[in-house]
Amino acid sequence: MLQWLGLPGVVLIAAVVCDLAIIINASFDDTGPFAVDLLMLPGIVALTACALWGSRQPVLAAWVGAVSLVASTVLIRLSDVTPYSALLPNITFAETVAGLELVFFVVRAANAGMAFATTFSMVVACLAAVGGRSSLSSGSEFLQAMISGFVLLAATVVVAIQLRKPRTQKVRSELVTLLRTHWPLVGLLASAVFMDIFISASSGLFALVVLATNAVAVLATVYAVKRPVQAALWLSGSMFLSTLAMSAASDNIPYSNVGGFSLTQVLSGLVVVVFLVRTEAPRPATLSIGLMSLVVASGTAANINVDVDAMRGLSVTATLLLGIAVATGLYFRARDSERTQAVETAVNEAQTSERMALARELHDVVAHHVTGIVVQAQAAKMLGEKDPRVVVDALGQIETAGTEALVAMRRLVRSMRGDAPSGSTEVSEQATTDLGADLRKLVDSGNHTVPTEIEFDLPDKLPQEVARSALRIVQESLTNIGKHAMDATLATVSVHPVGEELHVKVSDNGTVGASGVPGGGYGLVGMRERVDLLHGRLAAGPGPDGGWLVEVWLPLDGKEDE
Repeated sequence: MLQWLGLPGVVLIAAVVCDLAIIINASFDDTGPFAVDLLMLPGIVALTACALWGSRQPVLAAWVGAVSLVASTVLIRLSDVTPYSALLPNITFAETVAGLELVFFVVRAANAGMAFATTFSMVVACLAAVGGRSSLSSGSEFLQAMISGFVLLAATVVVAIQLRKPRTQKVRSELVTLLRTHWPLVGLLASAVFMDIFISASSGLFALVVLATNAVAVLATVYAVKRPVQAALWLSGSMFLSTLAMSAASDNIPYSNVGGFSLTQVLSGLVVVVFLVRTEAPRPATLSIGLMSLVVASGTAANINVDVDAMRGLSVTATLLLGIAVATGLYFRARDSERTQAVETAVNEAQTSERMALARELHDVVAHHVTGIVVQAQAAKMLGEKDPRVVVDALGQIETAGTEALVAMRRLVRSMRGDAPSGSTEVSEQATTDLGADLRKLVDSGNHTVPTEIEFDLPDKLPQEVARSALRIVQESLTNIGKHAMDATLATVSVHPVGEELHVKVSDNGTVGASGVPGGGYGLVGMRERVDLLHGRLAAGPGPDGGWLVEVWLPLDGKEDE
């Protein structure tokens, strides 16, 4: 919802909420006919809908909004409703904000001629509402309305024209980023600002002081997201100036019984306290909260209209609000700590899992090629003097195995450095796409130096995890045969589906003592990890006909542990 509304929509909804609070209260009081003030709502709803529509079709929405404003004026005039005044006489908050937003959208998007004509229609409709809804008390009030309206209109047009410029190289300011990111906070503060304008509208010069200090308070609250200590200093300064202005003004002004602090300043103070407790260390947070509390206490005590009983009540209220803000900050701080710990735990688990996967790949792939190199070198050393041709053949196989080992090493290093293509991992890079062809290639390479027979019957659509694990298990088993079964003359590989499992069997005809499990190696450890991840079974030991036998059963669903 907030994504759809955007920042203008949030401010507009805040203005509508303020209008509802004022109009509903006036509709059911003892002044005037019962509920007649509710007749102002159709015009407010219509103009608000046009403003929300204006972001997509600004010109059409603005013309419909002008007609809606005139129609609302006629309805109010015929029903004898007394409209309340906000920024402009006889114009509500929502209508003012909606009209300015429509002008903004039109000037930003339309060409100059259409923008001028549409804006002029909005101005005419606004003047009709100001003069037609209720008679103004004097000509000076109408002149004041003209000046205020012109200032608001000029500021809106200037901002809209600035935003018409190309923004390809324009960097968004930090303030704009914060406003866009923290929409709920902006909407809440906008509601408080509108209420303060309504409350202080009749206090003359003091209303300007309230508006200025509220602007500082809003900016401080928004910046408290990143700089709570500096925000607390700014807010304390604005509250102190507000207290001085209240002391210098007459007694009949708003907020005189609460130390001269507006609703926006109180709300801003609570939000800043929450951010201080949530993000800052205890010492700067305590000092900042103490400074704000001192300003509030001194400002309230300096108010001559506050007696002892009222001071006691205000102290209890302030303490309660401060306690709620601190408790809220502590709650968010604890939640942030738990979230950070959970993220760190997840990252550590992911890193551990990746390291284990890389270790298995390093052992299964690289060790296989290195074993072939060692075995070929040993054979060339023993038989080279008798038959020099054996040396030439061995050197060719050593070169091939070394090249493949370097390729595997580069792939692993690239994965560890984070240079793998987007969306891939080392495991996915080395995943087999044709298990039968990869098994044939593995056997034909002969790096393990033992003649090998292979037979397989692979099911269709074999899960990638099962195929990769089966290939690595066969590779590791043949590597162990070449490394430890020196007297073996034949190795056999069998891969067949059995029920809902894939049965992998690798054996040799060497002696048990020669082909047994090597001490201190990680081959069987890696195989067992792969099998456990897929909820399979592994059996390794002396075969019934001699030699060493490795059997693995892998479920065909291929679901790994998470």
